[in-house]
Amino acid sequence: MSPPLPYRGRLAPSPTGYLHLGHARTFWIAARRAREAGGALVLRNDDLDATRYRMDFAQAMLEDLRWMGFSWDEGPDVGGPHAPYNQSQRGPLYRAALARLHAAGRIYPCSRSRRDVIEAAGAPHEGGPDDEPVYPAAFRPGPGEPLPPLGERIGVNWRLRVPDGEELFFEDSRLGRQSAVPGRDFGDFPVWRRDDCPSYQLACAVDDADMGITEVVRGEDLVRSTFRQLLIYRALGLPAPRFHHCPLMADAGGARLSKRHDSLSLRALRAQGRSPESLRDAWAAGA
Repeated sequence: MSPPLPYRGRLAPSPTGYLHLGHARTFWIAARRAREAGGALVLRNDDLDATRYRMDFAQAMLEDLRWMGFSWDEGPDVGGPHAPYNQSQRGPLYRAALARLHAAGRIYPCSRSRRDVIEAAGAPHEGGPDDEPVYPAAFRPGPGEPLPPLGERIGVNWRLRVPDGEELFFEDSRLGRQSAVPGRDFGDFPVWRRDDCPSYQLACAVDDADMGITEVVRGEDLVRSTFRQLLIYRALGLPAPRFHHCPLMADAGGARLSKRHDSLSLRALRAQGRSPESLRDAWAAGA
């Protein structure tokens, strides 16, 4: 039996708004787990969302993380052996992964709109209004149909064909055993978008594997994404990391925190005179 790999964790914020208290607590848990394991911590800038990405958010993200007392061993501002650490600069890796999925016949082009999928019979939402509707199997091409070439520029969605009816599971270090059945709990999902950009699922899986991440720490709202990414790891022959899904934070009314909660952004809390020490102490007391 080979010895376990040295621990490598990561922080992967998206510069689509100011970081809020919920982000900071999740990152604090990730940093603590890396420190307790004597491992490395990687900062990755997940800046693929061109419609919401802003340079000032990217700079604010680094400033806010430093203000909170976080430090990292590799990242866009400090470099490292797995550079670049900005997803917007890692396109060739994603395209190579897409080509492998295409060569293996694991994906197919899809011109159906989201409305088509929602309105199709038997296409319930998987996990609520923010999740993808289950893609109807009737919309798939036949398994023996030849695939068109990818082309230099991609103008349609490419979806990964999931193994219907197979139970998938993983052991979460906080939530315990998690299971899902493709085709019932989630359907075929995009790995490349028609705007010629990789999906979150593909980019995240490719980057975590390429950067040698051994444990992914993130919010429990992403458990469903974990199953999709496990299928990408399998299709690409990549080792999957372990997972730790953190509880989500809510506002006083019980609504899940989002980047729309400006009053709970780290910027606003700093302006109010809150100290990072008081925030970290409160999290430690409730850990």
